[in-house]
Amino acid sequence: MTQQIIVGLIVALAALYAVWRWMPAHWRRSAAAHLASGSQRAGLVDAQRARKLAESLAKTSGCGSCDSCGSCATPAASPADTRQGKPSTPQR
Repeated sequence: MTQQIIVGLIVALAALYAVWRWMPAHWRRSAAAHLASGSQRAGLVDAQRARKLAESLAKTSGCGSCDSCGSCATPAASPADTRQGKPSTPQR
C-alpha cells in the first residue's frame, strides 16, 4: 500500500513538472506570481524571497516552451553564405 502511494506521488510530481515545462510562457509567469504571492501570504517566505521565487519559477530551462526567444527562428543568410556569382563545385 505504501509503495503504491509513493509511486502515485512520483507520477503526480512528474505530471506537474511536464505541465509546468510545456505551459505557455505567459501562463507560467502568471502562475509563478500567484504561487509566490500565496507563499508570502501564508507566511512561508518574505517579500524579497517571494519576488525571487516568482522570477525563478517563471524561467524556462531551455527550448520547448516558446517565449519568443528567437532560437527557433531561421537565421538570415549572411553575405558570405550567398556565394555571389561563384558556381558551385561538387565535393569529392
